[in-house]
Amino acid sequence: MLSDLELMENYVNVLFKHDTENRVTVVNEPPYDVATRIFIGGTNLGSVVRYSNKLDASLVGKLEQVIGTNPDAYLGEVINVLSIDSKLNNLWIGPAYVFSVVRDKAHTQAIQVTHENKELLKPYFPYTFEDFEHKQPCFVIVEDDIPVSICCSARSTTKADEASIFTHEDYRGRGYGIDVTNVWATEVQKQGRIALYSTSWDNFASQSLAMRLELLRYGTDIHIS
Repeated sequence: MLSDLELMENYVNVLFKHDTENRVTVVNEPPYDVATRIFIGGTNLGSVVRYSNKLDASLVGKLEQVIGTNPDAYLGEVINVLSIDSKLNNLWIGPAYVFSVVRDKAHTQAIQVTHENKELLKPYFPYTFEDFEHKQPCFVIVEDDIPVSICCSARSTTKADEASIFTHEDYRGRGYGIDVTNVWATEVQKQGRIALYSTSWDNFASQSLAMRLELLRYGTDIHIS
């Protein structure tokens, strides 16, 4: 079993591509937007910090002095330092989760989406359809001849995948999100990778889903852009 700090290392690698100096460059999914200016992933064993390759060395030096060994306690100062360089436009804070070992469930209604049947995504999940190569594995639950709930890999590496989950409003409250997500996690784990999930602190629906999935929280991640 990986430690919380090792899980956070895997998580930041899933989120962003890195250069040779371990600076984050772009988001690890099409259209490969510019990465956050700083990522701080806090765990009970310490923190994982990544800086954008767009930040100059002097600014990184200031940030490292501020962060020290307890970055969560100096978030306000981190924001102040970054604000001197340029205006901030986004602050994300939220819990990071990992799936425990998921067992196959014989009663599942989910079906796997492959190249043979991916056309069913096109009218309802066009973005997933367009980036299908990057969203594997992908599962849906079909009702009334339409895919009403989906779970796929938002981003992935050779070691871990992060879940992307959505259920249409008219079909919520039926357990579809739980079902389709567990099947996705089972497949990711079968392929020898870690199944991860994250959300923001103000997304109560996603946190509720994480609780019902019995996910294990291993840390808190902060993105500042």
